[in-house]
Amino acid sequence: MNSTTTGKPSMALWLVLAAAAGTFALTMGTRQTMGLFLSPLNTATGLGLGSISLAFAFGQLWWGLTQPFAGAMADKVGAGRVLFAGAILVALGTFITPLMTTTWGLILAIGVLSAGGAGMAGPAVLMAATTRLVPADKRGLATGVVNAGGSFGQFVMAPIAAALMVGVGWASAMQVMGLIVLLCLPAAFLLKGNSLQGAPAGQKVVGTREAIRTALRNPSYLMLGAGFFVCGFHVAFLATHLPGVIASCGLPTQWAGWSLAMIGLFNIIGSVAMGWAVGRWRMKSLLSLVYASRAIAVIIFLMAPKTGPVMLVFAAVMGLTFLSTVPPTAGLVAKFFGPANMATLFGIVMLTHQMGGFLGAWLGGKVFEATGNYDWIWYIDIVLAVGAALIHLPINEARPVRAVPAAA
Repeated sequence: MNSTTTGKPSMALWLVLAAAAGTFALTMGTRQTMGLFLSPLNTATGLGLGSISLAFAFGQLWWGLTQPFAGAMADKVGAGRVLFAGAILVALGTFITPLMTTTWGLILAIGVLSAGGAGMAGPAVLMAATTRLVPADKRGLATGVVNAGGSFGQFVMAPIAAALMVGVGWASAMQVMGLIVLLCLPAAFLLKGNSLQGAPAGQKVVGTREAIRTALRNPSYLMLGAGFFVCGFHVAFLATHLPGVIASCGLPTQWAGWSLAMIGLFNIIGSVAMGWAVGRWRMKSLLSLVYASRAIAVIIFLMAPKTGPVMLVFAAVMGLTFLSTVPPTAGLVAKFFGPANMATLFGIVMLTHQMGGFLGAWLGGKVFEATGNYDWIWYIDIVLAVGAALIHLPINEARPVRAVPAAA
């Protein structure tokens, strides 16, 4: 399934993009609603917020750890098989979570099965499949579309999860969410192929180990990973603890559901806009702008009154920057090393993202237990965002080549 480097993508290609975006919508949408279940899990198990946050934090880390290996598998045996297995694991882990009554049980269900499956059916494999199937000049927009799928999933799934919790109880709601994930299984059959199809004709594909060694010697790649660590910290803290932040402000539960939905809705806008922008400006500059914007937004939020409308506006601003880092990060990996080992190398960058995610999810619970509020996490988030804005500036990236209009 190919498209030429000139002209518009074929209808078949748009079906592939829809399949990738739909898969990301269901897996990411389900994972990003888990913060709504944190308080009911705590009440039902009596394990304490710190212990349950550890399970969520391990899930953030495991989601990242699976991605380089899932990417390497997809590069060899094809994306479709990896995505199929991943969706099954997400559904299974989510379905059995309400049956777990210990910290280790929650780590198994949330942290190993569900998060591991989501890693297999996650952005490393999906972005690589998309990059392989589109012309170089359309990769930015294509990855933006796929990334927006995850945001759309959050926008749709968060209110559904909140409504199910009210209607059938939190345990049944979580099991229904697990079954919904299975709707993405047919997409695996549309996302076939491996890295051999991403290499230019006649060019030898570099082995996985050699590609990794080359990447880890590249300072720009290392700085990119360091910045993505900060993104993971920020995203995981919000996804896991924003409902708790809202509850600590004395606001009812529905504001939490709609705030998560606002993040998802505006991340669609941010992701598509970023996909459009990466072909016009340097991606490292766009990433610096995103991280600086986060720092400013959090500072303003801390000074603002904590009302329902303020929460929605804050969530909308966070949504614009939430995962808009993914298209330029994936774009830089492809720009540095090409599409042949894209799943593996982007998977490693995703691992650094989820190492930050582990700290964001876990420290959120620990800091709240120790202080009764989330203030210190916000302060850490501001410092990290400023650091991420600065660390992208030395990345070695050539300016994008602008198309020159043909002479009349």
